[in-house]
Formats: sequence, C-alpha cells, structure tokens
Amino acid sequence: MKYKVSLARAALIAAVYVVLCLALQPISYGVIQLRVAEALTLLPILYVEAIPGLFVGAFIANIFGGLGLVDIVCGSLITLMAAYATFLLRDSRLAYLPPVVFNGLFVSAYLHLLFGWPYWLTVLSISASE
Repeated sequence: MKYKVSLARAALIAAVYVVLCLALQPISYGVIQLRVAEALTLLPILYVEAIPGLFVGAFIANIFGGLGLVDIVCGSLITLMAAYATFLLRDSRLAYLPPVVFNGLFVSAYLHLLFGWPYWLTVLSISASE
C-alpha cells in the first residue's frame, strides 16, 4: 500500500507542476519568468517521491514551453538534480538553496544562449524568480 501512495503522490506533484505552468504560461517561461510551480521544488524535504514527480512535471511542462529540446531535456534534468540535492539536504537549512542555485546557474546558461542576454543578468533574473 505504501508504494501506491508514493506513486500517487509523485503523480499528483507532477500534475500540479504541469497545471501551474500551463495555467500561468505567460509568466512561466522565458528569460524573465515567475514559475509559480517552482514552489513545489521544496517538497523533497518532506517526500522522496517528489523527486521523480518534479522531474516528470518539469519534463511535461517544458514540452509546452516553446524553447525546444534543450529546455525539455536540460531543464528537466536540472530540476531532477535540484530536487535530489534538496532531498539530501532535507535536515539542513541549506535544503532551500538547490532550486535557486541549480536553476540560477544552469538554466541561465542555456537561456543566455537562446535569448542573447548577458549571463549574469540571466542568473540574477532566474535566481530572483526562484
């Protein structure tokens, strides 16, 4: 029964992530964004199944984001790494940092190339939105 609950929770997290991104699509994508779904990236502090849930949610949401394969693959993998790091740090106040740091540094790298913004300005924009 425990595995059914874990799978259901992971699926629910993925679904909520996708719905939030799509419902708020005008502000969820791009070099300047406020991806409300990123609030869910702290769930690995409480639930290990949030890790695959966030990965699947980001993967599906990024399909609809319009930035192509780089965002679908890289953005989703960055979410996976941040979620796993959050889980590893769950007993520390540092657990709140991985989504900000990973997205700020790594998502900004490809957004900088796609949009032509200066890298550090992109880091600032994405980190602030986290």
